[in-house]
Amino acid sequence: MKSPQRTVRLQPRTPTPIGAGATRRQSFDPRQWLRSYGRLHAQVLLASLGRLYRTPVSSLLTMAVIAIALALPSGLLVILDNLQRLNTQWDDGSSVSLFLKPTVNEAQTDRLARELKGWPGIAAVRTLHRDQALAEFREFSGFGSALDALEENPLPNVLEIRPANPANTDTPGQDMETLLDDLKRLPEVELAQLDLQWVRRFDALMDMGRRGILIVGALLGLAVLLIVGNTIRLDIQNRRDEIEVSKLIGGTDAFIRRPFLYTGLWYGLLGALLAWLLVGLGFLLVDEPARRLAGLYDSSFLLSGLSWQGTGVLLLTGIALGLAGSWLAVGRHLSAIEPT
Repeated sequence: MKSPQRTVRLQPRTPTPIGAGATRRQSFDPRQWLRSYGRLHAQVLLASLGRLYRTPVSSLLTMAVIAIALALPSGLLVILDNLQRLNTQWDDGSSVSLFLKPTVNEAQTDRLARELKGWPGIAAVRTLHRDQALAEFREFSGFGSALDALEENPLPNVLEIRPANPANTDTPGQDMETLLDDLKRLPEVELAQLDLQWVRRFDALMDMGRRGILIVGALLGLAVLLIVGNTIRLDIQNRRDEIEVSKLIGGTDAFIRRPFLYTGLWYGLLGALLAWLLVGLGFLLVDEPARRLAGLYDSSFLLSGLSWQGTGVLLLTGIALGLAGSWLAVGRHLSAIEPT
Protein backbone atom coordinates (compact mmCIF):
# COMPACT_ATOMS: atom_id res chain seq x y z
CA MET A 1 0.00 0.00 0.00
CA LYS A 2 1.41 3.31 -1.08
CA SER A 3 1.74 6.11 1.41
CA PRO A 4 -0.04 9.33 0.50
CA GLN A 5 2.18 11.97 -1.13
CA ARG A 6 2.83 15.18 0.75
CA THR A 7 2.33 18.45 -0.90
CA VAL A 8 5.10 20.94 0.02
CA ARG A 9 4.27 24.61 -0.35
CA LEU A 10 7.19 27.00 -0.80
CA GLN A 11 6.77 30.22 1.12
CA PRO A 12 8.52 33.40 -0.06
CA ARG A 13 11.39 34.43 2.21
CA THR A 14 10.92 37.64 4.06
CA PRO A 15 13.84 40.02 3.31
CA THR A 16 16.02 40.75 6.29
CA PRO A 17 16.25 44.49 7.00
CA ILE A 18 19.77 46.02 6.91
CA GLY A 19 20.23 47.84 10.17
CA ALA A 20 17.58 49.02 12.56
CA GLY A 21 14.64 50.50 10.76
CA ALA A 22 16.24 50.05 7.38
CA THR A 23 14.16 49.79 4.25
CA ARG A 24 14.78 47.89 1.06
CA ARG A 25 16.34 50.97 -0.55
CA GLN A 26 18.79 52.96 1.54
CA SER A 27 18.86 56.75 1.37
CA PHE A 28 22.03 58.66 0.44
CA ASP A 29 24.00 59.84 3.48
CA PRO A 30 26.46 62.63 2.47
CA ARG A 31 28.39 62.41 5.74
CA GLN A 32 28.96 58.70 5.30
CA TRP A 33 30.02 59.30 1.72
CA LEU A 34 32.50 62.00 2.78
CA ARG A 35 33.96 59.74 5.47
CA SER A 36 34.40 56.90 3.00
CA TYR A 37 35.84 59.23 0.38
CA GLY A 38 38.29 60.78 2.83
CA ARG A 39 39.30 57.37 4.20
CA LEU A 40 40.00 56.11 0.69
CA HIS A 41 42.15 59.13 -0.15
CA ALA A 42 44.04 58.82 3.13
CA GLN A 43 44.79 55.17 2.42
CA VAL A 44 46.07 55.96 -1.07
CA LEU A 45 48.09 58.91 0.27
CA LEU A 46 49.86 56.76 2.85
CA ALA A 47 50.29 53.89 0.40
CA SER A 48 52.02 56.17 -2.10
CA LEU A 49 54.35 57.40 0.64
CA GLY A 50 55.08 53.78 1.52
CA ARG A 51 56.10 53.07 -2.07
CA LEU A 52 58.61 55.92 -1.90
CA TYR A 53 59.93 54.52 1.37
CA ARG A 54 60.47 51.10 -0.22
CA THR A 55 62.64 52.64 -2.96
CA PRO A 56 64.74 55.10 -0.90
CA VAL A 57 67.68 55.61 -3.26
CA SER A 58 65.74 56.50 -6.40
CA SER A 59 63.21 58.53 -4.41
CA LEU A 60 65.91 60.57 -2.65
CA LEU A 61 67.72 61.22 -5.91
CA THR A 62 64.54 62.54 -7.51
CA MET A 63 63.76 64.70 -4.47
CA ALA A 64 67.34 66.03 -4.40
CA VAL A 65 67.14 67.16 -8.03
CA ILE A 66 63.79 68.84 -7.35
CA ALA A 67 65.24 70.47 -4.21
CA ILE A 68 68.18 71.95 -6.11
CA ALA A 69 65.87 73.27 -8.83
CA LEU A 70 63.63 74.94 -6.23
CA ALA A 71 66.42 76.13 -3.93
CA LEU A 72 68.22 78.18 -6.58
CA PRO A 73 65.45 80.74 -7.28
CA SER A 74 64.47 80.74 -3.59
CA GLY A 75 68.02 81.57 -2.55
CA LEU A 76 68.26 84.28 -5.19
CA LEU A 77 65.04 85.82 -3.88
CA VAL A 78 66.50 85.85 -0.35
CA ILE A 79 69.63 87.61 -1.65
CA LEU A 80 67.50 90.15 -3.51
CA ASP A 81 65.41 90.80 -0.41
CA ASN A 82 68.53 91.43 1.70
CA LEU A 83 69.92 93.79 -0.92
CA GLN A 84 66.63 95.70 -0.84
CA ARG A 85 66.87 95.96 2.96
CA LEU A 86 70.48 97.11 2.68
CA ASN A 87 69.37 99.75 0.20
CA THR A 88 66.85 100.92 2.79
CA GLN A 89 69.68 101.64 5.23
CA TRP A 90 71.57 103.49 2.52
CA ASP A 91 68.50 105.55 1.80
CA ASP A 92 68.24 106.37 5.50
CA GLY A 93 71.78 107.75 5.36
CA SER A 94 71.22 109.83 2.23
CA SER A 95 70.28 113.47 2.52
CA VAL A 96 69.50 116.49 0.39
CA SER A 97 71.62 119.58 0.97
CA LEU A 98 69.78 122.86 0.42
CA PHE A 99 72.11 125.83 0.00
CA LEU A 100 69.99 128.92 0.62
CA LYS A 101 70.40 132.27 -1.06
CA PRO A 102 72.75 134.79 0.62
CA THR A 103 69.80 137.09 1.31
CA VAL A 104 68.09 134.48 3.51
CA ASN A 105 68.86 135.22 7.17
CA GLU A 106 68.83 132.82 10.13
CA ALA A 107 65.23 133.57 11.12
CA GLN A 108 64.01 132.82 7.60
CA THR A 109 66.14 129.68 7.60
CA ASP A 110 64.57 128.43 10.84
CA ARG A 111 61.07 129.19 9.55
CA LEU A 112 61.74 127.28 6.32
CA ALA A 113 63.07 124.33 8.33
CA ARG A 114 59.86 124.19 10.36
CA GLU A 115 57.78 124.25 7.19
CA LEU A 116 59.78 121.46 5.58
CA LYS A 117 59.40 119.21 8.63
CA GLY A 118 55.68 119.08 7.86
CA TRP A 119 56.19 117.75 4.35
CA PRO A 120 55.10 114.09 3.94
CA GLY A 121 58.23 113.08 2.04
CA ILE A 122 60.67 114.45 4.64
CA ALA A 123 61.74 112.56 7.76
CA ALA A 124 64.05 115.15 9.40
CA VAL A 125 65.57 118.57 8.77
CA ARG A 126 68.89 119.77 10.21
CA THR A 127 69.66 123.48 10.20
CA LEU A 128 73.23 124.58 9.66
CA HIS A 129 73.70 128.34 9.97
CA ARG A 130 76.52 129.98 8.11
CA ASP A 131 78.59 130.49 11.27
CA GLN A 132 78.25 126.80 12.15
CA ALA A 133 79.14 125.82 8.60
CA LEU A 134 82.25 127.99 8.72
CA ALA A 135 83.28 126.47 12.06
CA GLU A 136 82.89 122.93 10.70
CA PHE A 137 84.80 123.82 7.56
CA ARG A 138 87.59 125.37 9.64
CA GLU A 139 87.80 122.23 11.80
CA PHE A 140 87.95 119.65 9.03
CA SER A 141 89.62 121.51 6.17
CA GLY A 142 92.81 122.74 7.85
CA PHE A 143 92.54 126.18 6.21
CA GLY A 144 92.04 128.09 9.43
CA SER A 145 94.61 130.79 8.67
CA ALA A 146 93.21 131.35 5.19
CA LEU A 147 89.69 131.68 6.56
CA ASP A 148 90.85 134.27 9.08
CA ALA A 149 91.96 136.45 6.19
CA LEU A 150 88.41 136.65 4.86
CA GLU A 151 86.50 139.81 5.71
CA GLU A 152 83.09 138.08 5.75
CA ASN A 153 81.67 134.58 5.86
CA PRO A 154 81.19 133.37 2.26
CA LEU A 155 79.15 130.31 3.23
CA PRO A 156 75.33 130.35 3.02
CA ASN A 157 72.82 128.91 5.44
CA VAL A 158 72.28 125.22 4.76
CA LEU A 159 69.43 122.80 5.42
CA GLU A 160 70.23 119.09 5.46
CA ILE A 161 67.07 117.11 4.69
CA ARG A 162 66.71 113.38 5.23
CA PRO A 163 63.95 111.98 3.00
CA ALA A 164 61.33 109.64 4.42
CA ASN A 165 62.07 105.94 4.05
CA PRO A 166 61.31 105.13 0.40
CA ALA A 167 61.59 101.36 0.91
CA ASN A 168 57.82 101.01 0.98
CA THR A 169 57.69 101.91 -2.71
CA ASP A 170 59.00 100.06 -5.74
CA THR A 171 60.80 103.14 -7.15
CA PRO A 172 62.67 104.89 -4.32
CA GLY A 173 64.93 106.71 -6.77
CA GLN A 174 61.98 108.32 -8.55
CA ASP A 175 60.46 109.41 -5.22
CA MET A 176 63.71 111.08 -4.15
CA GLU A 177 64.07 112.78 -7.51
CA THR A 178 60.52 114.13 -7.25
CA LEU A 179 61.29 115.49 -3.78
CA LEU A 180 64.47 117.10 -5.07
CA ASP A 181 62.56 118.85 -7.86
CA ASP A 182 60.02 120.18 -5.35
CA LEU A 183 62.79 121.53 -3.12
CA LYS A 184 64.51 123.25 -6.03
CA ARG A 185 61.36 125.26 -6.69
CA LEU A 186 61.46 126.92 -3.26
CA PRO A 187 62.24 130.65 -3.63
CA GLU A 188 64.77 130.58 -0.77
CA VAL A 189 66.87 127.80 -2.33
CA GLU A 190 69.95 128.64 -4.35
CA LEU A 191 71.13 125.06 -4.92
CA ALA A 192 69.83 121.59 -4.00
CA GLN A 193 72.23 118.64 -4.19
CA LEU A 194 71.57 114.91 -4.08
CA ASP A 195 73.57 112.15 -5.72
CA LEU A 196 70.83 110.22 -7.49
CA GLN A 197 73.08 108.36 -9.88
CA TRP A 198 73.76 105.48 -7.49
CA VAL A 199 70.06 105.28 -6.65
CA ARG A 200 69.15 104.94 -10.31
CA ARG A 201 71.82 102.32 -10.85
CA PHE A 202 70.67 100.32 -7.86
CA ASP A 203 67.04 100.48 -8.98
CA ALA A 204 68.07 99.24 -12.42
CA LEU A 205 70.08 96.39 -10.92
CA MET A 206 67.18 95.37 -8.68
CA ASP A 207 64.75 95.39 -11.60
CA MET A 208 67.14 93.33 -13.69
CA GLY A 209 67.58 90.92 -10.78
CA ARG A 210 63.83 90.43 -10.40
CA ARG A 211 63.41 89.70 -14.09
CA GLY A 212 66.37 87.34 -14.09
CA ILE A 213 65.03 85.40 -11.11
CA LEU A 214 61.63 85.18 -12.81
CA ILE A 215 63.22 83.68 -15.93
CA VAL A 216 65.40 81.26 -13.94
CA GLY A 217 62.44 80.23 -11.79
CA ALA A 218 60.27 79.56 -14.85
CA LEU A 219 62.96 77.42 -16.48
CA LEU A 220 63.64 75.45 -13.30
CA GLY A 221 59.90 75.02 -12.74
CA LEU A 222 59.67 73.49 -16.21
CA ALA A 223 62.57 71.22 -15.28
CA VAL A 224 60.71 70.05 -12.17
CA LEU A 225 57.66 69.25 -14.32
CA LEU A 226 59.80 67.14 -16.63
CA ILE A 227 61.54 65.38 -13.74
CA VAL A 228 58.30 64.45 -12.00
CA GLY A 229 56.64 63.49 -15.28
CA ASN A 230 59.49 61.18 -16.28
CA THR A 231 59.56 59.57 -12.82
CA ILE A 232 55.81 58.93 -12.89
CA ARG A 233 56.10 57.55 -16.43
CA LEU A 234 58.62 54.97 -15.24
CA ASP A 235 56.38 54.14 -12.30
CA ILE A 236 53.45 53.58 -14.67
CA GLN A 237 55.53 51.24 -16.82
CA ASN A 238 56.66 49.27 -13.77
CA ARG A 239 53.05 48.87 -12.62
CA ARG A 240 51.61 48.07 -16.02
CA ASP A 241 50.31 44.64 -14.98
CA GLU A 242 48.62 46.13 -11.92
CA ILE A 243 46.94 48.79 -14.06
CA GLU A 244 45.70 46.19 -16.55
CA VAL A 245 44.18 44.10 -13.77
CA SER A 246 42.52 47.18 -12.27
CA LYS A 247 40.98 48.07 -15.62
CA LEU A 248 39.93 44.47 -16.18
CA ILE A 249 37.88 44.37 -12.97
CA GLY A 250 36.26 47.73 -13.67
CA GLY A 251 38.63 50.26 -12.12
CA THR A 252 37.98 53.76 -13.41
CA ASP A 253 40.67 56.08 -14.73
CA ALA A 254 40.22 58.33 -11.69
CA PHE A 255 40.77 55.37 -9.35
CA ILE A 256 43.92 54.28 -11.20
CA ARG A 257 45.22 57.84 -11.55
CA ARG A 258 44.91 58.67 -7.84
CA PRO A 259 48.04 56.92 -6.45
CA PHE A 260 50.25 58.42 -9.15
CA LEU A 261 48.96 61.91 -8.39
CA TYR A 262 49.72 61.46 -4.72
CA THR A 263 53.18 60.18 -5.60
CA GLY A 264 53.81 63.39 -7.54
CA LEU A 265 52.48 65.38 -4.59
CA TRP A 266 54.97 63.69 -2.26
CA TYR A 267 57.84 64.32 -4.66
CA GLY A 268 56.97 68.02 -4.87
CA LEU A 269 56.36 68.49 -1.15
CA LEU A 270 59.44 66.61 0.07
CA GLY A 271 61.59 68.23 -2.63
CA ALA A 272 60.38 71.66 -1.49
CA LEU A 273 61.20 70.79 2.12
CA LEU A 274 64.72 69.80 1.09
CA ALA A 275 65.00 73.08 -0.84
CA TRP A 276 63.97 74.98 2.31
CA LEU A 277 66.69 73.16 4.25
CA LEU A 278 69.29 74.03 1.59
CA VAL A 279 68.35 77.72 1.67
CA GLY A 280 68.45 77.70 5.48
CA LEU A 281 71.86 75.99 5.47
CA GLY A 282 73.21 78.59 3.07
CA PHE A 283 71.88 81.35 5.31
CA LEU A 284 73.64 79.86 8.35
CA LEU A 285 76.92 79.62 6.45
CA VAL A 286 77.01 83.31 5.46
CA ASP A 287 75.27 84.85 8.48
CA GLU A 288 78.33 85.09 10.74
CA PRO A 289 80.67 86.56 8.06
CA ALA A 290 77.96 89.09 7.18
CA ARG A 291 77.70 90.13 10.85
CA ARG A 292 81.46 90.68 11.03
CA LEU A 293 81.44 92.70 7.81
CA ALA A 294 78.58 94.87 9.06
CA GLY A 295 80.46 95.44 12.32
CA LEU A 296 83.52 96.68 10.43
CA TYR A 297 81.32 99.35 8.84
CA ASP A 298 79.56 100.19 12.14
CA SER A 299 76.30 98.96 10.66
CA SER A 300 73.47 97.14 12.41
CA PHE A 301 72.47 95.31 9.24
CA LEU A 302 71.50 91.65 9.75
CA LEU A 303 70.79 89.08 7.09
CA SER A 304 67.24 87.81 6.82
CA GLY A 305 66.44 84.25 5.76
CA LEU A 306 63.40 82.92 3.96
CA SER A 307 60.27 84.33 5.60
CA TRP A 308 57.29 82.25 6.65
CA GLN A 309 55.37 83.63 3.71
CA GLY A 310 58.18 82.68 1.37
CA THR A 311 58.33 79.22 2.93
CA GLY A 312 54.62 78.74 2.31
CA VAL A 313 54.97 79.84 -1.30
CA LEU A 314 57.91 77.46 -1.75
CA LEU A 315 55.97 74.47 -0.37
CA LEU A 316 52.85 75.26 -2.39
CA THR A 317 54.93 75.69 -5.53
CA GLY A 318 56.55 72.30 -4.98
CA ILE A 319 53.17 70.63 -4.45
CA ALA A 320 51.67 72.31 -7.52
CA LEU A 321 54.59 71.32 -9.76
CA GLY A 322 54.51 67.75 -8.45
CA LEU A 323 50.79 67.38 -9.07
CA ALA A 324 51.01 69.02 -12.50
CA GLY A 325 53.91 66.83 -13.62
CA SER A 326 52.23 63.63 -12.47
CA TRP A 327 48.89 64.63 -14.01
CA LEU A 328 50.50 65.25 -17.40
CA ALA A 329 52.37 61.94 -17.28
CA VAL A 330 49.34 59.92 -16.19
CA GLY A 331 47.05 61.57 -18.72
CA ARG A 332 49.45 60.76 -21.55
CA HIS A 333 50.49 57.19 -20.69
CA LEU A 334 47.53 55.74 -18.80
CA SER A 335 45.22 55.75 -21.81
CA ALA A 336 47.72 53.64 -23.77
CA ILE A 337 47.43 50.74 -21.32
CA GLU A 338 44.48 48.44 -21.94
CA PRO A 339 43.87 44.90 -20.63
CA THR A 340 44.59 42.15 -23.16
